[in-house]
Amino acid sequence: MSRSAMHQRPPRERILVCGVLFPGQHVEHGGPLTELRSLLDAAGADAVGAGLVQQRSLPDPGTLMGRGKVEEIGLEIRELAPDAVAVDNDLSPAQIRNLEKAWGVRVLDRSEVILDIFARRAQTRQAKLQVALAQAQYVLPRLRRMWTHLERTEGAVGARGPGETQLETDKRLLRRRVVELKRELAEIETRRLREVRSRSEQFTVGLVGYTNAGKSTLLNTLTGASELAADMLFATLDTRTRQWKLRDGRLVLLSDTVGFLQRLPHHLVASFHATLEEAVHADLLLHVVDASHPDAAEQFKAVEEVLDQIASPHRDELVVLNKLDAAGDPRALEWLAQDRRRESLAVSARTGAGLERLHELVASRLDERSVHCEVDLPVTDGRTLAALRRVAKVLAQRIEGDERLLVEARIPAAVYGALVRSAPADARFTLLSPFAGDLNAWPNASEA
Repeated sequence: MSRSAMHQRPPRERILVCGVLFPGQHVEHGGPLTELRSLLDAAGADAVGAGLVQQRSLPDPGTLMGRGKVEEIGLEIRELAPDAVAVDNDLSPAQIRNLEKAWGVRVLDRSEVILDIFARRAQTRQAKLQVALAQAQYVLPRLRRMWTHLERTEGAVGARGPGETQLETDKRLLRRRVVELKRELAEIETRRLREVRSRSEQFTVGLVGYTNAGKSTLLNTLTGASELAADMLFATLDTRTRQWKLRDGRLVLLSDTVGFLQRLPHHLVASFHATLEEAVHADLLLHVVDASHPDAAEQFKAVEEVLDQIASPHRDELVVLNKLDAAGDPRALEWLAQDRRRESLAVSARTGAGLERLHELVASRLDERSVHCEVDLPVTDGRTLAALRRVAKVLAQRIEGDERLLVEARIPAAVYGALVRSAPADARFTLLSPFAGDLNAWPNASEA
């Protein structure tokens, strides 16, 4: 192959980073722009410059930051000649336009960087549509700065008089695109909802947490799956559900989904709402926290704030402090003791440390939603016995006489009624202890 025919990767963009800190905004452990640098790396760009940050009580309506800081950043742009400037804040269309005019380079805000990462990571049709919808909703108010032909008036037949500017046409087309994307997404989400409902008879566990907390690694370790688990932001965008076999042999469904982030763009939260709902409406949430991260407490808080918006305040949740092998001093995790609402445990998805306890806690949650009963069936009824072992926790069994088998078990309430109805007529189910919940809450769980 000739040298000229060899494929060459495009050079990585060099992007200058800057931002504004407002009162109450958390300062990251590695510096105010640490996360933005990581986001740019995930987007395939290199952050350049020391990173200029201004502290303000209120944003400047025209440029976000003060005039002096705009000039200071302009000097650094002339010195470093970056391809673009990334601002670690959300900017209005006017602010982007004014900063681009002052600096002479392309300006990106935080949301635009995150949207670019999502566009790179999207694999399934649903994820691609969700990203496209978020991008369209982001671009719509920013069209004026993104086109150079906006003030032309179309002169086609039927467009006499004042006419319609190209900007108005583009906005109309983009609004139509938003409607089409929402319609197509609604169709996919309806199908996904039917799939989720078809799994309602099984106990479901949802993995949530800050991006790069180790959710995918935990999913792989617990289920034996081989999903992408990389040390990068937003490695996962799609909800993946796998069967997880607990130590006692019972099967539950474990779902992994997109990670959270501080100041996550509302366009993305809205677009990925259905995907997030699939995980947060699980029977049990495992909130995975990177215990080795210096900003673990703030990341925990950021995720809980989003969960409080989209999930029930009375949700059943376990806090899983992951990456214990890299966390160092365990006393560094004492910050979690301030929140007594959630039970917590420390694990390492990489080494397996603490996972035995995780199995026990999930099994205990499953027991709380299970019916404690004795099943009396013929010793020859291997079909019912196999069904019991597949969905229930068998506590004990004994043969009575030569023909009857007595099995003590905990059967998930969601499948109790269906199991009773599928058993032969000579099988008998007897409750050994009152069920703490309401059997009528599950359509298939009415008492035999």
